[in-house]
Amino acid sequence: MSAPPVTVGADWQAGGFGLYIHWPFCLAKCPYCDFNSHVSRTVDHAAWRKALIAEMRHMRELTGPRALDTVFFGGGTPSLMEPATVAALIDEAGRLWGLAGGAEITLEANPTSVEAGKFGDYAAAGVNRLSLGVQALDDADLKALGRMHSVAEAEAAFDIARAAFTRVSFDLIYARMGQTVAAWEAELARAMTMAAMGAVDHFSLYQLTIEPGTRFGELYDLGKLKVPEDEVAAEMYELTQTMTAAAGLPAYEVSNHARPGAQSRHNLVYWRYGDYAGIGPGAHGRLTLPNGQRMATVTARAPGDWLAAVGKKGHAVVEKTPVAPDDQATEYMLMAMRLAEGADLARYRRLAGVPVDAARIAGLAGDGLVRLTDDRLAATARGRIVLNRVLAELLA
Repeated sequence: MSAPPVTVGADWQAGGFGLYIHWPFCLAKCPYCDFNSHVSRTVDHAAWRKALIAEMRHMRELTGPRALDTVFFGGGTPSLMEPATVAALIDEAGRLWGLAGGAEITLEANPTSVEAGKFGDYAAAGVNRLSLGVQALDDADLKALGRMHSVAEAEAAFDIARAAFTRVSFDLIYARMGQTVAAWEAELARAMTMAAMGAVDHFSLYQLTIEPGTRFGELYDLGKLKVPEDEVAAEMYELTQTMTAAAGLPAYEVSNHARPGAQSRHNLVYWRYGDYAGIGPGAHGRLTLPNGQRMATVTARAPGDWLAAVGKKGHAVVEKTPVAPDDQATEYMLMAMRLAEGADLARYRRLAGVPVDAARIAGLAGDGLVRLTDDRLAATARGRIVLNRVLAELLA
């Protein structure tokens, strides 16, 4: 017997439900970073713990009862949080929603020796997956990227992480200033060797992008910072796909690679277009209310403004905007086509009320950019390189 059709109001269930907790503080601002991160030498941890819990309770009022599939501590630098704060937030999330069996709880961490010393405490607090922001395995490049750890510290942190966690993810940035294809190949091979030692089951491998408003953006505009040409960066991307697949960590998303079954379940909530509650400064969310209306939420971005708003009214949501079904369809396609598994065209039709134009799909398939299998549309390896073009054609 086939399953009953999913109503638009229940659409989020196809992607699951996650909680994102934003910790905005860092010890230093990396010159490439355009995230909502702020340098602060003193943080009132008790006040922030109380405020994050208050905003979490507000999100529970919006969603009603349901179980959490994932919790993700992002930033900023969440590994600057006190383990007691992490424990309190996990406990409160479980009390408010309940944690689904095997819920994934991830914390982003920098591999400095001070932060690595807290890994065991984070595991005891309930974190079961660590995402290490290594970014480079070259000391000169780490310094240029504004990172506060060395390669030796990263390797030591890796050893501590794999002793504390059964699941560890590893971030690296490629197409860095002056980097050659051969240098990236050697660096990625070193990372694969570390992964083979155990615990690392996931890699996030990003091409360096120059973002406006960052220090790198300023230097690039002045002609004082040069990155590899597009053709070289594309060669690095293709090399990355080949090497990770050979190591048993194929790409399941444009920039993310995992062993079978070890994909980031929290990020899959985004890419499969589930619901997610975002708390903390500048956090975004997509929440389906009990009446079936899906809302986009945004909280106050500046840490001081966010803290003051939560103290005054119990949350700092500054935007709560209804998302119409056809806009949900567009958002779903934009996210799902990043995945190797692609998009469910029946789900798109339910949301949009109309199908994707068959002639457009046929044209892209003829160009070798997409493949259609049993009503599921996915970008090919060639298509993922030019995904923006593919999406523009599909959604025109």
